[in-house]
Amino acid sequence: VQLQASGGGLVEAGDSLRLSCAASGRAFSRSVMGWFRQAPGEEREFVAAIDWSGFMTTYSDAVEGRFTIFRDNTQNTVFLQMNSLKPEDTAVYYCACRRNQFFSADKVAGTGNYDYWGQGTQVTVSS
Repeated sequence: VQLQASGGGLVEAGDSLRLSCAASGRAFSRSVMGWFRQAPGEEREFVAAIDWSGFMTTYSDAVEGRFTIFRDNTQNTVFLQMNSLKPEDTAVYYCACRRNQFFSADKVAGTGNYDYWGQGTQVTVSS
């Protein structure tokens, strides 16, 4: 599976952005997908994840209520809709693919539980 993230950019606080992650390979539709982010000098942190069907999702406390993860298995794409952006959301955002379909909040939040990673897309939120 190869992942290509896009949609990042420079926005002002309160604005919205939608990130996309296009996947190659048939395994996408049977995989858990996640979004993570990494700010300069910080460790990579969990943002959101979605199960293969799209019915189960989980979010970090930092983005709950502002971000929405969803997927289109017909297009092999997962999205992250980010609303009410804050300067602290500034980071490189990565999408990731977990081939194990088991979906629990603690499992899908761990960076070590994903098999494939995209290259990242920069999101910068100015105050």
